[in-house]
Amino acid sequence: MEPQNGPRAELERLIVEKREDYAGLSRMLGRNAAYIQQFIKRGVPKRLAEEDRRKLARYFGVDESLLGGPPREPEPSETLISIPRFDIRASAGYGAFTDGEIPIAHLGFDQHFLNQLCNARPSDLSIIRVRGDSMFPTLADGDDIMVDRSPAGTRLNDGIYVLRRDDTLVVKRIAVHPGSKRLTISSDSSSYPTWPDCDPQDVDVIGRVIWAGRKIS
Repeated sequence: MEPQNGPRAELERLIVEKREDYAGLSRMLGRNAAYIQQFIKRGVPKRLAEEDRRKLARYFGVDESLLGGPPREPEPSETLISIPRFDIRASAGYGAFTDGEIPIAHLGFDQHFLNQLCNARPSDLSIIRVRGDSMFPTLADGDDIMVDRSPAGTRLNDGIYVLRRDDTLVVKRIAVHPGSKRLTISSDSSSYPTWPDCDPQDVDVIGRVIWAGRKIS
């Protein structure tokens, strides 16, 4: 027995809501005038032909699955997680990442891909841009980087982090000494100084860099 909210009930509901009539819809499909009424009231045919179902779904602006079709596969854009991109450059710029910061764009990422990067919530992720060559060749001037600002992302381990230093954001590589737990903060370019033996309590961590994207020239 067909469920109360099956294709026949859904089609009848749409007809009532839109104030359509059986005969008019039947003629739109190129069928005899009793076709839709027989389908709804008598169950003949047992299911709508694929082309008829498609035309009716398009006409009423609904998904075909409501009229007995297979579930619609979501569009790629419907499954993407939106991550905000801010007009903030690490290695230059005051403060940043303050409450009320307005993103200039959003980039979409697949949820599975994000899960491979980290366990952070999307609200803890932000994208900013690198300025300067201190982290070259790992990061180049103009690269976009995704920053994990979750509690896990601000917990210091070996890796690349965005730090706040004298009201300026910088991107640096951090190495944690396994015994003392003190830090070595360095650039990947040998042209820049290294800060050895740093106290973790003195480091203002914004978050860990977990992804980078760049334009290929």
